[in-house]
Amino acid sequence: MAPSPWSLHLAPGEIAIVAVLAGLGVLAFRAARPSRARAAASIAGVALTAAVLLTPVSTVALHYLLAAHLFQNVALAEWVPLLLVLGVSPPLAERLTANPVARRLTHPFVALPLWLVSYATWHVPAVYDAALRNHGLLALEHVSYLATGLLLWWPVVHDAPHRLSNAARAVYLFAAFILASPLGLLLTFLPEPVYGFYEEAPRLWGLSPLADQQLAGVIMAGSEAIVFFAAFAFFLSRFLDDER
Repeated sequence: MAPSPWSLHLAPGEIAIVAVLAGLGVLAFRAARPSRARAAASIAGVALTAAVLLTPVSTVALHYLLAAHLFQNVALAEWVPLLLVLGVSPPLAERLTANPVARRLTHPFVALPLWLVSYATWHVPAVYDAALRNHGLLALEHVSYLATGLLLWWPVVHDAPHRLSNAARAVYLFAAFILASPLGLLLTFLPEPVYGFYEEAPRLWGLSPLADQQLAGVIMAGSEAIVFFAAFAFFLSRFLDDER
C-alpha cells in the first residue's frame, strides 16, 4: 500500500542529507562570516532541500508521479546548488579551492561534463527504476545531484580558483542549457512511457503514465530554460556593459 500523498517523508537518508547541509552551512558561517544576502541564500538552499526531500513532494515523487520526482531532481541538481554556492563568501571560496583536487573539479571543462553525466546516468530508465526500489541508491542519486550541481555553479559564481570573464560565463551557461535541455524535451515528446516503476504506480489526480511523463519533461525543460537563461542573460548584459 502506498502512503497518503499528503504524508511527510521522514526517511533517515533524506534527514541526514538535510542535516549535513545545515551543519556545513553553520561551519561555513563560522569560518568566514558571509553577508546577509549570502547567508539568506545558504539558508534558502537548505530549506529548499528539506522542502523537496522531507515533505509530501517526496512522498508523491517516490510512490506516485514521475513529474514530482523530476521536480525534485531539478531542485537538487540546479536550484539548491546555486543557492548554496551563492551562500559561500569569497574568502571561504578561495580557501575551499586552494588544493589541486578542488581546482581541477571546479574547472569549467570538468564541472560541466560531470554534471551532465550525472544527470544523464540517473535518468537511464533501468537506473532510474532501480534507484526508486533501493533507498540507498536513491540517496546516492540525490547526493550526486547536489555534488555535481555545486561544481557546475562554482565557476559561475566565484572567481576562485578560475576567474572567468563575463563572456566566458555566459558561454558556459549557454552550453549547459543546450546540452541538458534535450533530456526534458525527449521525455515531453516520447509516445510511450519509459519508466516502468511509474507505469505500475497508483495514479494520482487523473494523470495517465504518459501524461505524467509529458508533464515531467515540461517541468525539466521549463526549469532549465528559466534558470540557465536568466543566468546567461545576466552575464551577457554584464559583458555588453563592459564592452560599452
